[in-house]
Amino acid sequence: MRRWIVTCAVLATAALGLYLFRLTLAIERQAAIDEAHPADVIVVLGAAEYRGKPSPVLRARLDHALDLYRKQLAPRILTTGGAGGDPIWTESEVGRTYLSKRGVPVEAIIIEPEGESTVESTTAASEIMRRMNLRSCIVVSDGYHIYRAKTLMQDQGFTVYGSPRHSTQPLSPWEQHWLSFRQAVGLGLWTVGIRI
Repeated sequence: MRRWIVTCAVLATAALGLYLFRLTLAIERQAAIDEAHPADVIVVLGAAEYRGKPSPVLRARLDHALDLYRKQLAPRILTTGGAGGDPIWTESEVGRTYLSKRGVPVEAIIIEPEGESTVESTTAASEIMRRMNLRSCIVVSDGYHIYRAKTLMQDQGFTVYGSPRHSTQPLSPWEQHWLSFRQAVGLGLWTVGIRI
């Protein structure tokens, strides 16, 4: 009996390892693809902000979304992200301010100011899109983050195109693999009902 339990545990661990390995490879492949395509809205996933100013990562995401908007790939931009501990600003509000100062009309910017995680932000963005009768989006984030965000929003029934932000400091292969693996774990947990 004990031998059978050990064998099952080893097989389950091997299956989980194989699942995460294959998912990590899929995430890494997606990270290198820009699928920018005409859509109803550009969804910018939040990142840190500092006292009302976007962090370098958030700024790069917003700049990429701005470029897509100027190419007329979508008539609206939806910025996401909650306060993250800031008592005054949210990531989404900082995004709106940044974009409006660069010529995007305020009425073309939608904010989702509550999300504190990828799952929360994509769920809230999906609800906003549903209420506005928007059916497709371009998701802008870091490359390693695109696959997971796309999967979460596709699960809500939307057509989703991924468009990773441009990076001035490319990741090393080890960093890329580690970040992709973390996303694979997050997606795997979401698959079994654990929302992080």
